[in-house]
Amino acid sequence: MTRVSKKERKVVLGAPDGRITPRAGLHLVAKLDKLLEITATIDDGGPRFKQRKRGLMLGGVMVSLAETMLAGGDFLCDLDHQRDDTAGRRLRAVPDVPASTTVIGLGKRFDEQTRAHVERANAKLVKGAFALLPKKRRGDLVAERPTIDLDPTDTEVYGRMKEGSAYNYQGQRVYRPHPAVWAEAGWVLAADFGSGRSDPRPQAAALLARALSALPDGLLCPIVRADSGFFDAKLAEAALSLHCDYAIAVKRTDAAWRAERKIPDGEWQRTKGMDAEVAECDYSPKGWPKGSRTLCRRVKVTAAELSSDPRSRRRRTIDPNQLTLLTSGEADFAYAYSFIITNLAGDIVDIEAWFRMRALVEEKIKDSKLGLAMRHMPSGYEAVNVMWMWAALLGLNISSWLQALTGHDEEDGRAHGKRLRREHLCVAARVTSHAGRIEVHTSPEDHHGLFGAAWRTLDVMIAGMSP
Repeated sequence: MTRVSKKERKVVLGAPDGRITPRAGLHLVAKLDKLLEITATIDDGGPRFKQRKRGLMLGGVMVSLAETMLAGGDFLCDLDHQRDDTAGRRLRAVPDVPASTTVIGLGKRFDEQTRAHVERANAKLVKGAFALLPKKRRGDLVAERPTIDLDPTDTEVYGRMKEGSAYNYQGQRVYRPHPAVWAEAGWVLAADFGSGRSDPRPQAAALLARALSALPDGLLCPIVRADSGFFDAKLAEAALSLHCDYAIAVKRTDAAWRAERKIPDGEWQRTKGMDAEVAECDYSPKGWPKGSRTLCRRVKVTAAELSSDPRSRRRRTIDPNQLTLLTSGEADFAYAYSFIITNLAGDIVDIEAWFRMRALVEEKIKDSKLGLAMRHMPSGYEAVNVMWMWAALLGLNISSWLQALTGHDEEDGRAHGKRLRREHLCVAARVTSHAGRIEVHTSPEDHHGLFGAAWRTLDVMIAGMSP
């Protein structure tokens, strides 16, 4: 256990009600912080975040925010609530939990230079976590081509005073976080932050370059996978210039519909793991790199499955000619179509099945919103909200690193934020001191269960660190 001074022991045991903590599992984050040096990495070589070197620096603020979200904090005021947990504070990676007002004041200084530094620090942590993975898991990642998923998400906010927000096409006032995720590992590599009017395409090439620089050495040729919001020949050209392949969803234009109608019935093949068909069409948009090919997938839709709302997304996926027949009752079914443009060689059935795994990045984004706290932006200051976004993405990576290094995700898959909180982090314990050490007493169920196993695994890894 961690040795503490008498003064520190008074902080833990000073109040009668301070001996019980509902968040003993945050000590696992503290152990991970010691193993990967998360706080130190963010602090190292960073910009001048504060005028005086007192209290927490940039790394402490970021990790404290991530810890707060991992423990269930949704708003900045949750920092103040968790500060009252006098027993649990000494178990955290950042014991001196900052006040919400302090974080807001510091967050206003989270400028472009600071954002870039946090992203570079995150890249170092990704490489450090990869080096510590078990040999088999590291070998599996090395043997498979890494996929960089690009997919922006809208976070709705309320009020005209939300600096930098804007209305999206749905009429919602939003910010637009834009993470780049290493799909096979489930780790965020880089991120941009925009408003509801921000087109992700102009900055996509720069985001991709930064994401690729965060990948560990020794991996195979990466593949860029993106939704139709990135349907742009410039991204494909950037991918090729960075020695990557690409697969991007195609916007459903008149030219795409014409190409779909020319596909002979005999060329459609059954897809894997889905009741659908796939074929290659002759759609070749102007300006795209030579060697690009377009795949078309279709799924049968009946009139009963079609919404009567003209704004329905499913309606936009049906060939306009077929939609007219379906809504008029002249046809019993129609097909919903999706298009993919790629330079990948190989069987179209395999490529389509692989591209469908793009749902993984959508799952990560969902976890960053529901498991962490990126579902809202708590401040009226844009800089504070960018810091909040990066804290949520850092917390998402900490969750993934913790499970990967302790083997928690091997049997039942990687736990989302809420399940991880229940099994690992929000564990009730009695905190005492003995012989100058803090001791954590949990229930037998937690001691012999997943929490205890993760605790002991991290202890072994820390003991094996070079002095």
